[in-house]
Amino acid sequence: MTTRRAALALALATPAIARAQGVAWRPDRPVRIVVPFAPGGATDVVARVMTETMSSLLGQSVVVENRAGGAAGLIGSEMVAKAPADGHTVLLHSNAHVIAPSLVARMPYDVLNDFAAVAHLGRVPQVLVVNPRLPINDMAGLLTWLRANSGKVDFASAGIGSGNHLASEIFRAAVPGVQMEMVQFRGGGPAMQAVIAGNAHMCVDPIASAVAHIRGGTVRAIAVAGPTRAAILPDVPSASEAGLPAWDAAAWFGAFVPARTPAPAIAALNAAFNTAMERLQGRLGEIGVERQPQLATPAAFDAFVRADLPKVAEVLRRAGVQPE
Repeated sequence: MTTRRAALALALATPAIARAQGVAWRPDRPVRIVVPFAPGGATDVVARVMTETMSSLLGQSVVVENRAGGAAGLIGSEMVAKAPADGHTVLLHSNAHVIAPSLVARMPYDVLNDFAAVAHLGRVPQVLVVNPRLPINDMAGLLTWLRANSGKVDFASAGIGSGNHLASEIFRAAVPGVQMEMVQFRGGGPAMQAVIAGNAHMCVDPIASAVAHIRGGTVRAIAVAGPTRAAILPDVPSASEAGLPAWDAAAWFGAFVPARTPAPAIAALNAAFNTAMERLQGRLGEIGVERQPQLATPAAFDAFVRADLPKVAEVLRRAGVQPE
């Protein structure tokens, strides 16, 4: 009898428990999405595509705040790491997040322990572009030109520690014997503008931000990093097809909040980001963002970040990059 009464009491209580556990966290003021790079780069593009949908899902304004500066976006990232852990300040970063420790000897924050992973926001293949006034139309022509101009090549980068920088270092390693000067800018947008203006010869950029310039003819696409073409640029060969299989790199984007942010806030933000990505799948696909549903949960994204950190460190170590 006691067992039956206990079971009945539990059954009656279950809906109340479910309702209590199901109470969703909601922001009570605007949510800031901090992008640690200048406007116009791939990370900024992804953030701005999502703000309107995120606002409707969260019931509050969602605003993008660019805080550029420091290797791998250190200034913006540090600001979020030290922000109140209440769910109202979100860092939207690229894989530069895991590059930073390989570049900065005295990090102002701990990449793994000062942030909580919220949501993986997709991957974007990297594309190599050149100034269209150069006598280069394909990878073979580029390699010939690079060897003929070794020591005179200006290679624009989105800044030390950016995802573009990592992909650029992988490219440099894939072309041994050629000296290229890596010219650092404060974000992918300024780096791309330098190539367009002829102040740099070439750069690597995520397709998300490069596709408009490629379609507009202000830069010429040479190859997409990795073994396969990108659906958004079907006429641009992959690096493997173009004869440089060693060049394989892709950017990823993700959302983080300060460590110790309450679990309900993380869960609500994760749900909002994932729903926004579903609703905006067509638009995100148009700028080259490829979803990875297997990384949708905070736990899966956290495990991914922890695994990527040492891989990135090894690539940069082999490239001769040392923390300073």
